[in-house]
Amino acid sequence: MRVHLGSDHAGLDLKNHLVDWLTEHGYEPVDHGPFVYDALDDYPVFCLRAAEGVKKDRDAGLDSLGVVIGGSGNGEQIAANKVEGIRCALAWSEDTAKLARQHNDAQVVSVGGRMHSLSDMTRFVELFLAEPFSEDERHARRIGQLSVYDADGTLPPLPESAQGLGPDA
Repeated sequence: MRVHLGSDHAGLDLKNHLVDWLTEHGYEPVDHGPFVYDALDDYPVFCLRAAEGVKKDRDAGLDSLGVVIGGSGNGEQIAANKVEGIRCALAWSEDTAKLARQHNDAQVVSVGGRMHSLSDMTRFVELFLAEPFSEDERHARRIGQLSVYDADGTLPPLPESAQGLGPDA
C-alpha cells in the first residue's frame, strides 16, 4: 500500500519517523514535505499535496491512504478535506483511528504532533492503515449523503422523527 504524507514544521519529526516506520512495515511512503524545519511554513502546501496524491492513486485503482500531521492536526485535517472526494479524520485515540476507517471510510488520517507521544501517534497510524471499511449499510448511506451534498449541495431529507420540527419545518 502507498501512503502519502504531509505535515508542517510541528509534524516534521513524526513525519520523518513515519517514513522509516512505513518502509520497515512494508508500506510505500510518499513524502510530500516539508523536508527541512521552517517554523513559518504553511501546512496547506504539504497536506493538500498528500491528499491529492491519495485521490490520484485511488482514482487510478491503486491501494493508497494518507497521513497528515501538524501541531494539533486540526488545520491539516481541514486542508485534506478540501480535496474533492477525500475524507480525512482527526485521530486522537486508538478508537478514533480505527473508526475513521471502519465507519467513515476515511482515506486520510490527521494526527497532532504536539498532542501525543511518538509511540501513541505511530500506533494511531498503524491502526488506521490496518482497519478496513466495514461496508455496513448505515455507514455507506451516510457517506453517500455527504457525497451528494459535495456534488450538488443537496441536503439529505429530514427523517420522519424530525419532520415538523426545527428551522426546516
